[in-house]
Amino acid sequence: METAQDLRRAAPGALSAFTRFVLCGGGVGIASSFAVAALASWIPWILANALITVGSTLLATELHARFTFGTGGRATLRQHAQSAGSAAAAYVVTCVAMLVLQRLVAAPGAVLEQVVYLSASALAGAARFAVLRLVVFARNRSQAPVAVRAARPAVRAARPLHAPVVRAAAPLDPAALCRTA
Repeated sequence: METAQDLRRAAPGALSAFTRFVLCGGGVGIASSFAVAALASWIPWILANALITVGSTLLATELHARFTFGTGGRATLRQHAQSAGSAAAAYVVTCVAMLVLQRLVAAPGAVLEQVVYLSASALAGAARFAVLRLVVFARNRSQAPVAVRAARPAVRAARPLHAPVVRAAAPLDPAALCRTA
């Protein structure tokens, strides 16, 4: 059985997790940007971005489950679905950024497209980190073992730990609420 200290050691801190996120997710993101550019020469850019986003999200979610957030195992179906939701939002951000670029610049070069795409991806990535850390790969606090005190007096052990709380029903009538206040 794991102790609370083992669980704390297994879960990386925010800075460590962010560093791993940047390395894993950023590496996949940079490779994806080149894959999108290459694939966009054969099919429309939006479709290329969608296809690469799906593949890179699956890969990145697995990497984040195994390395970034310290779960040590494969990502669950629920984690993949939640990660896909945050990736869909990131996809919208990158598409909007590229559409704005195309509206502002008649014929943007490949370097400018990469700068805009990677900048939008970085902003969306920072938001994704927060979502993945706080929601998708968050540790369930209720499963952490509770520390038990070693020595308790016999009298204290016989008493209940929590006293029941009895609450009276509040009157629903506004006039009655004012009288009770």
